[in-house]
Amino acid sequence: MKISKLDAKEGDEVKFDEVLLVADKEAKIGAPLVEGAKVTAKVLKQGRGKKVIVFHYHSKTRYKKKAGHRQHFTEVEILEIK
Repeated sequence: MKISKLDAKEGDEVKFDEVLLVADKEAKIGAPLVEGAKVTAKVLKQGRGKKVIVFHYHSKTRYKKKAGHRQHFTEVEILEIK
């Protein structure tokens, strides 16, 4: 699973305490968070996504601007959901 970049090295375990939804046999939806729910994950790799081209253009004014963006991400493997 790819998520927004975390400050963790490859192979580290990360714990998420703020869980919004837990779905087992029935779904538990938090308001705003599910009490007592914790997720443990292992960091597989850090990376950058594919390039997205951002192009701005104004007609009749000779204005063109082209830029690219690559979003940083962290790939994790979910180990346990409590």
